[in-house]
Amino acid sequence: MTRLGELERAVMDVLWDTVPGTSDGTTVREVADALDGRELAYTTVMTVLDRLAGKGMVRRQREGRAWRYRAAATREAHIAQLMLDALDLGGSRDAALVRFARSVTGTEAEVLRAALATEAAKSAPATDAARSAPATAGTGALTDRVEDPRAGRAGQPATVDEATER
Repeated sequence: MTRLGELERAVMDVLWDTVPGTSDGTTVREVADALDGRELAYTTVMTVLDRLAGKGMVRRQREGRAWRYRAAATREAHIAQLMLDALDLGGSRDAALVRFARSVTGTEAEVLRAALATEAAKSAPATDAARSAPATAGTGALTDRVEDPRAGRAGQPATVDEATER
């Protein structure tokens, strides 16, 4: 996944913030108006949206002579993919995961524990322990999934034992 430039990120922020998942999208003019403090030309915003569509970051649908744009994935899915891409940069994935786990706040660690418990429960046979795993409030955003981070990475362990023992 390509990292976004400053203007691309600003445009994506507009789409993520103003276009709900059930919306038909937004026009170039609406995006340009939302970026009013930047004093950008309409054609500049149109070019950025066109490039984002080419990168697969936005989807567009023809409406008359105009296009309506919407984000192809949620902000959370995009950030998760960036994190997975960073893990692929080389070195030890396990060491990077452990380092990351040690750097998060207590609340963030609880969110990670809940997500890992949910994933473990999904992949394990149904047991009383899995059925009684506590649900954590606010984990709804965790259902916006990117590809399974273990997929296509044969030979690499899928556990982060040190990270979960914090």
